[in-house]
Amino acid sequence: MNKLLATLIAGVFATAAYAQTTTNNDVAKAQAEAQKDIAKAQSKEAKKDAEADKDVAKAMNKADEKKAKAHAKADKAHAKANEKVADADPEDKMKAEAKADKKVAAADAKAAKTIAKQDEKVAKEVAEANKDKAVAAAKTSEAVGKANADVKKEAAKH
Repeated sequence: MNKLLATLIAGVFATAAYAQTTTNNDVAKAQAEAQKDIAKAQSKEAKKDAEADKDVAKAMNKADEKKAKAHAKADKAHAKANEKVADADPEDKMKAEAKADKKVAAADAKAAKTIAKQDEKVAKEVAEANKDKAVAAAKTSEAVGKANADVKKEAAKH
């Protein structure tokens, strides 16, 4: 009877040890799969962030070029107006200065409009980039949550 009892107890322990090993393997597999999913999601997020930053940099460069052109045009208009004032007869100098002031004001206004438009375009691009980054971060968080839930689910099975 003692031998039979000892054999049964040994069998229970052996079965429990075997089941424990299977459980650990299944949980380890789930954890490895979860890590792979998390890494994939983080990689996608980093890629989206890089794309968004690249788009913002491109928009900023383009805006800076257009702003520089607008400033150059305004400076050219200033120079041309000053030249006309300098070339004007002494009697017509006041009239020429008034005309020059109008042209300078118009050139400055046009440059200011261009700069404002470019600033607006850059702001839109930055907002779009921030939105894309937030969406990518949310997707990564979702993937991490799902992966962790899968691991817990697998651990709860055993």
